[in-house]
Amino acid sequence: MGFGFRKSIKIAPGVRLNVGKIKSSLSIGGKGLTTNVSKRGLKSTVSIPKTGLSYTTETASLSAKEKVSKKTTANKALPSHRFSKNQ
Repeated sequence: MGFGFRKSIKIAPGVRLNVGKIKSSLSIGGKGLTTNVSKRGLKSTVSIPKTGLSYTTETASLSAKEKVSKKTTANKALPSHRFSKNQ
């Protein structure tokens, strides 16, 4: 297990800049409802304060969706029976 770095800087009430060793993001909101914006997309969290209960939804960014579609099309192999040498 290695060491990590993370710093959260308050820009304005309800707005925080989260800086890490590799990536950064912006959080908007406060207790009960927070939205995080980063290269990966949007992440929204709704919680009930002081209970530990929360619900999180994630929306992938367009660039992430494009990367996934490129990987899946590149990994699809053509059926080998179509290219038989005996035909």
